[in-house]
Amino acid sequence: MRTLPQPHPEDLDLATVLHALGDPVRLELVRRLAEEGETTCSPEGLTVPRSTLSNHWRILREAGVVAVRSSGRTRLVTLRGDALDARLPGLLGAVLAELAGDRDG
Repeated sequence: MRTLPQPHPEDLDLATVLHALGDPVRLELVRRLAEEGETTCSPEGLTVPRSTLSNHWRILREAGVVAVRSSGRTRLVTLRGDALDARLPGLLGAVLAELAGDRDG
C-alpha cells in the first residue's frame, strides 16, 4: 500500500487549507468524507469529469485536508480531521456545521 505525499500536521497552512475548501465541489467531497468516512477517488453521485475530480483531490491532499493511499489499483481517500483540528482548532467543525446548515435550510 502506497501513501501519496502530504504535509505534516505542523506544516498545515491556514491560507492553503482555506483555498482548498473554497470550491463547492471540494466542499461536497469533504462533507461526504466527514459523513461516510473513507471513500474511493470516484464517489457515486457526482457529475464531475474524472480529470477534474482528480484535480480536486490533489488540491485537498496537497493542502493536508485529505490523505490518499493506494490499495492495488484503487485509491482511497480519508479526511485528516485530527491533523486539521490539531493545527487549526475548530476550523473543520465550523466548515462542516455551515455545510450542514446549508443543506437544512
